[in-house]
Amino acid sequence: MARLMIPTRENAPDDSKPMLDMVRQTMGFVPRVVMLLSMSPAVLKAFLGTQSALSATLDVKTRHAVALAVSQANDCSYCKALHSFVSTSVGKNDPEEAALNLQGSSFNPKTAVAANFAKRLTEMRGKVKDDDLDAVRKAGFSEAQIVEIVAFSSQVLMTNFMNNVACTEIDVPAAA
Repeated sequence: MARLMIPTRENAPDDSKPMLDMVRQTMGFVPRVVMLLSMSPAVLKAFLGTQSALSATLDVKTRHAVALAVSQANDCSYCKALHSFVSTSVGKNDPEEAALNLQGSSFNPKTAVAANFAKRLTEMRGKVKDDDLDAVRKAGFSEAQIVEIVAFSSQVLMTNFMNNVACTEIDVPAAA
């Protein structure tokens, strides 16, 4: 049971409603995590702005892998389920790829390095080792892309924390 009262669209703050409508138009539904964030229009706006800006950086398969690795490292059941669902349904990844991503890996060697780096970043609270950075560089990621992996991981971390605090009920098929 959720520990925070997650609003419906009807009882969300008026300033959040246009953003909720935009999410529904884009995704076809509004994930419960977005409804949770809508309690604060400022938080929802910040989240959607960051999400929009970062969607133009790393490729989509890398973003899915990073999201799953970070969500697993934070043991966020909601985010593991949502990102697995989006990865396999929208991103057309195989369920086996999503399972590898949860472990900080991938069938694609470069994606595996990014997922592992995001996992280590989360586990080490950002205090990664030089070897971790060297591995990402050797895989072909630029300095800017390393910053983008950190930023995207941080965005996922925020929703992991929100959902872990709220005990958000899963509204998509659960991760295997």
